[in-house]
Amino acid sequence: MKAIQISRFGGPEVLEPIDIPKPAPGPGEVLIRVGAVGVNFFETLQRQDRYGSTPSLPMIPGVEVAGTVEALGTGASGVGIGARVAAPLFAAGIFSGGYAEHVAADAGWTVPLPASVSFATATALMVQGLTALHLTRQAPPAGKTVLVNAAAGGVGSLLVQLARRAGARRVIAAASSPEKLAAARELGADAGIDYSRPDWTAEVQAAAGGAGVEVIYESIGGAITTTSFGLLAPLGRIVLFGALNLEDFGFGVPELASLVAGNQSLAGFSLLPLLSQANVKADLAALFSLAERGELTVLPGSSFPLEQAAAAHHALESRRSTGKLVLVP
Repeated sequence: MKAIQISRFGGPEVLEPIDIPKPAPGPGEVLIRVGAVGVNFFETLQRQDRYGSTPSLPMIPGVEVAGTVEALGTGASGVGIGARVAAPLFAAGIFSGGYAEHVAADAGWTVPLPASVSFATATALMVQGLTALHLTRQAPPAGKTVLVNAAAGGVGSLLVQLARRAGARRVIAAASSPEKLAAARELGADAGIDYSRPDWTAEVQAAAGGAGVEVIYESIGGAITTTSFGLLAPLGRIVLFGALNLEDFGFGVPELASLVAGNQSLAGFSLLPLLSQANVKADLAALFSLAERGELTVLPGSSFPLEQAAAAHHALESRRSTGKLVLVP
């Protein structure tokens, strides 16, 4: 079968198509013929050895796949051959192997996929969907004015919708282009602000009625993170998530003094410690059901043939993409 392998760290060109034997499902596993593989920003950092941990090489990236069950290992139960499933490999502690035509996965971690939910949509609702859902639980938006930075990205576009569903009083979307802001407004944002403009913070304050923002979901890093502190209302909360905030975060005495004076809080967010097999399966089933009913929209992203994984990484790193990028074997 075809797969994409990294044998050295570097730019997108290190993503090399290879031919390897098709895996056989082990005890309790299913063999999935992959229909779509999610491409995540942290995988571009892994590829460059800029992520929190250095992966062992060679490796096949990819932590979330959706497809059709082709074979069952001994003792695999709860799923049959031909079933459409999503496999959140990362939730089961598997952080590689997805960029391939076939993947063997623990049957207990697979989630049935409704016929009307595409494989590409399913990948968007795994890492990104679960992140957005748990963010609204860690920092509840009900009755509050919230700011979603990177609001047209994989997580941000879902956060806009889930914050609205969770009862946010006002959802302000921030992104870097008119097209992205238009997409966020269509998803339910009350206002869209271009954070590449020098006066973007004043525009956010105006959209918040001059009272500040009570919850900020922030994943961009750098100057955007630092500047966002000044947008918090008294008692407000800023939640940092995503790989960029891990490697490009500045916090000093002025920001600390502002937090103390305003009785505000800074919170970190990590998805993996919050996951169990039971809640992953229940939450993904709920997200898939919302998508099936048209109550949760996944922004259409770009699809690339598996062998063009390098092009997908180029597109993601350009920061010009919207929605979920996927590889299609």
